[in-house]
Amino acid sequence: MAGRRSSAKGKGRRGRRAAGGKRRPGPLRTARRILLRGTAALCLLIVALVLLFAVVNPPITWTIWAEQRRLGGQVEREWVALEEVAPVVARSVVAAEDANFCLHWGFDVQAIRKAIETGARRGASTITQQTVKNVFLWQGRSWFRKALETAITPLVEAFWTKRRILEVYLNVAEMGDGVFGVAAAARRHFGVGPEALTPRQAALIAAVLPDPRGRSAATPSDFVRRRAAAIMDGAATIRADGRSACFED
Repeated sequence: MAGRRSSAKGKGRRGRRAAGGKRRPGPLRTARRILLRGTAALCLLIVALVLLFAVVNPPITWTIWAEQRRLGGQVEREWVALEEVAPVVARSVVAAEDANFCLHWGFDVQAIRKAIETGARRGASTITQQTVKNVFLWQGRSWFRKALETAITPLVEAFWTKRRILEVYLNVAEMGDGVFGVAAAARRHFGVGPEALTPRQAALIAAVLPDPRGRSAATPSDFVRRRAAAIMDGAATIRADGRSACFED
């Protein structure tokens, strides 16, 4: 009797499994499936945004949103086309942040190697990488953020022109405490439009980029003035040797 009862239970279980189809996946398999689907959705979203922002200006960034919250909504920003910015501004920013901008595909291998050899914490990040961080990601030094930045950078280089990359960077980079973009920086620091910036003013703005809250373009320290002088020389050099050809008409 017991054997038949046990056999009947087994048949019942097998029957229920057969009637219900495949066995339900375990919690580990379910979690893995959710993770894979989430990763795939994130990748598709990033690709879609990269394609969209190749022609549409990003309405806001994580950094701008965070600063709005920190400052109670008091941030200054104004989008301006690259054609409406004094050409010396683009050359100054490239000279200050990424002199080989026109020569690489998103990563400056020589600068990375030099940073590793010297132990420098800054200096190897290209303008493309900074644009990716500013537009798609958040500020910080985590390995996860850096991995995302490394993955997105080639996409931006593939689908955006160099002029577009520089245009977006000049409009989303923080150039003063709560001041985003070259147009807002020109008006805040010098009381002029971006088209009227002089070589010295452009160099002063570029000189504060690594530390926009600790440096001032309007009231520069001795260090910022020396840095701006070096940037002016660098801007003239990259124009003379052709390293500004990819973003100048």
